[in-house]
Amino acid sequence: MNELTVIALTLDGKPHSVPAGSSLAALVDSLGHAPNKVSTAVNGMFVARGQRGSCVLQEGDAVLLFQPIVGG
Repeated sequence: MNELTVIALTLDGKPHSVPAGSSLAALVDSLGHAPNKVSTAVNGMFVARGQRGSCVLQEGDAVLLFQPIVGG
């Protein structure tokens, strides 16, 4: 059988599943967010936009998406 393996993680405090091997960039894209309009963190660590493609999500990861704060 050629089943797609999924992993369970937490997205903004709620259970979420993604295909195994998914990158953070793929998750952001699948949720319909413009990459430059959202900031990301995995397990409490900020992940810069340029690093999302190489950040492969793992079972049990805690992912946060948030609006960047601009101003002074």
